Amino acid sequence: MPEVAIPLAVAVALAILIGGRIALRLAHTLPTVIALSGGIVVAVALLEVLPEAIENIGEAHDAVPLVAAGFLFFFLLERVLVLHHRDEPEEARSHHRVGVLGALGLSLHTFTDGVGVGLAFSVNAETGLLVFLAVISHGFADGLNTVSFVLSQSGDRRRALRWLRIDAIAPVAGAIVGSLISVSDQTLGYFLAVYAGFFLYMGATDLLPEAHAHEHDGKGSWGRVALTISGFAAIYAITLIAHPH
Repeated sequence: MPEVAIPLAVAVALAILIGGRIALRLAHTLPTVIALSGGIVVAVALLEVLPEAIENIGEAHDAVPLVAAGFLFFFLLERVLVLHHRDEPEEARSHHRVGVLGALGLSLHTFTDGVGVGLAFSVNAETGLLVFLAVISHGFADGLNTVSFVLSQSGDRRRALRWLRIDAIAPVAGAIVGSLISVSDQTLGYFLAVYAGFFLYMGATDLLPEAHAHEHDGKGSWGRVALTISGFAAIYAITLIAHPH
């Protein structure tokens, strides 16, 4: 049902753009924004992407190694790209190529979101609407995360805006592809497991540490902790709505 899936993917794109624009306006308080987005990224991986991957694959023991592979792949890729460019670890982490990789990963994620919407509507309308609800619910967070991640690594607003546009186009392209192809649930589960590992790495090593790295007096740190927990709670609430049973 491409006539339904594609317009809904456009709604996801709008949610992504809104989230990114808000992140740009709050760039002066970026660590606070990152505290929220870090919680969202890790929660999406643990509460939404990973369970969906296990369900599609059919066996948790088959899914977990792929999560580890996704985690290690991005770790090694980051090291290969930036380690030889800087002598100081903090300078290595801030290299713009890391931000590009993170933004590319998020764009691939939103592309697969669009593919998921297209594939789900090829099954039936009810499944398609449930998938759409889950996708658009964290579409706002995807836009927020794309901008937050690029700004945290490079500080380049133009680059962040460019990747935000790519991120917004991706689910529409994915919905078109998803409406035209069909893959097994198991194959989709494999991809989701790898993405879960990627998001766990990105949240745990790049977003959450950055959110708390600049706290010297401790006064604001508890506020950021609360935001991180709020991100987890919001995603948990979304999963309950999208998957009531």
